[in-house]
Amino acid sequence: MLGAELAQTAEELAEQLTLDSKILAEQFYFWTVVIMWLIHAGFMSYEAGAGRRKNMMSTALKNILTIAVVTPAFYFFGWWIYGCFQEGFIPSSTTDEFYGAFCSSTIPWSPNMGPNLGDNITGVFWGAFLLFSWTTASIMSGALIERTRLTAYLMLAVLLGSVVWILDAAWGWSAGGWLTIHFGFHDSIASGVVHGVAGAFTLGVLLNLGPRIGKYDEQGNARTFRPFNLHLTLLGLMLIFTGFYAFYAACLVITSTSFPGWLNIYLSPTTLSAITFTITMGFAAGFTGGYFASKGDPFWTLSGGLAGVISVSAGADVYHPALVYLLAMFGGAFAVWVGGIIEKRWRVDDAVGAVAVHGACGFLGMLYVGIFAAGYPTGVGNGGLGVDSSMLGQLVGMATFFPLGFIPGYVAAWLLKKANLLRVPPEVELEGLDMAEFQMDFYPEFERQPEVIDLPDGTTVESAEILLDASRKVIR
Repeated sequence: MLGAELAQTAEELAEQLTLDSKILAEQFYFWTVVIMWLIHAGFMSYEAGAGRRKNMMSTALKNILTIAVVTPAFYFFGWWIYGCFQEGFIPSSTTDEFYGAFCSSTIPWSPNMGPNLGDNITGVFWGAFLLFSWTTASIMSGALIERTRLTAYLMLAVLLGSVVWILDAAWGWSAGGWLTIHFGFHDSIASGVVHGVAGAFTLGVLLNLGPRIGKYDEQGNARTFRPFNLHLTLLGLMLIFTGFYAFYAACLVITSTSFPGWLNIYLSPTTLSAITFTITMGFAAGFTGGYFASKGDPFWTLSGGLAGVISVSAGADVYHPALVYLLAMFGGAFAVWVGGIIEKRWRVDDAVGAVAVHGACGFLGMLYVGIFAAGYPTGVGNGGLGVDSSMLGQLVGMATFFPLGFIPGYVAAWLLKKANLLRVPPEVELEGLDMAEFQMDFYPEFERQPEVIDLPDGTTVESAEILLDASRKVIR
């Protein structure tokens, strides 16, 4: 009798511990989602300050509408893509022995995708991935400011945020993805999966969109538009940095079985402590690299911090902090160098350096793992299906992710351009999107100051005549 009572008590205790673990996990992901909202408050401030006064409100509203369109799209088909396309372009059958359970739980009409009282994880885990989707779209957003039609941007945001990036996540940012299982691809905190692919997509769009009127002189030399409020831009970056701690944390998995504790996205053991070292050292080193490479430029100093973290995110779960510092410092400087090439040699007008900071450093992060973390087991918690990470695996991932990002971005933007839907008319760009879209000045209490342009030779002039002359050439 006593043995039976003890057995029953032990069983009840185990059930309670399991429930407690589920509730703890639910609370954890819920709060990561809440804190990650700061990333998008940051993107809104960052982009609004980086543009000119006449475009500030339209830029801010664009970030809000990103949430409005990407959220339902990700619910109805983005999450399904992650659950069902891990083997390639053909969706897995819901009866598949290995993939079926996850696939069937991500279909929008699944009981898991609603108020299922027995499910303590799907909604909050979906929410974390949704915030990643907003981030990918927002990465593109800043690069296109001041000349893109709102409807065109929102269509591109849905394509990138709810289709392109989540497809590469299914392939290479999951324990069962084909890149993970067959090649040992490793990108634990999404250097390439989020940032690299978003940067490649953005580059494809920019090649079709073209530079802002007056950005380049007749010799092709780059002019610099003075930002409306650089302090607002730097504050936005600091909000993004704060939200990144939650971004990093949401990339981990909590488990009470197999390897009790924290696992990375590939179900290999790691800790919150490990990623805390990486993100903090990464920011500090990135600031340093950006500062010296840009000779103290405030924008590139802070952007260097973001570039540094992105460049070490792929191996954030395994790198030693000292190694992180060296790699991130180079990453911060690398972004400044690539940003200069994109702007001055390629003559691509990326208004916030997104292709350099996110795209180039995202791919650098994947390469870093092949050099400094080859041999680390990936996917060991997935029934032994994973293989060790390797340079080959990272190169295959890079070769897969670039065209996956670039081609849809280029083709979609090209189609919009041919339909005359991609870019606002020259007269609207000159007047400013705020006045054209809202027919009002949002800052009437401040006297409107003449726009200022920094010329390639270092001199500064008011932009009115330059922009008017450039616009005549565009119209002709």
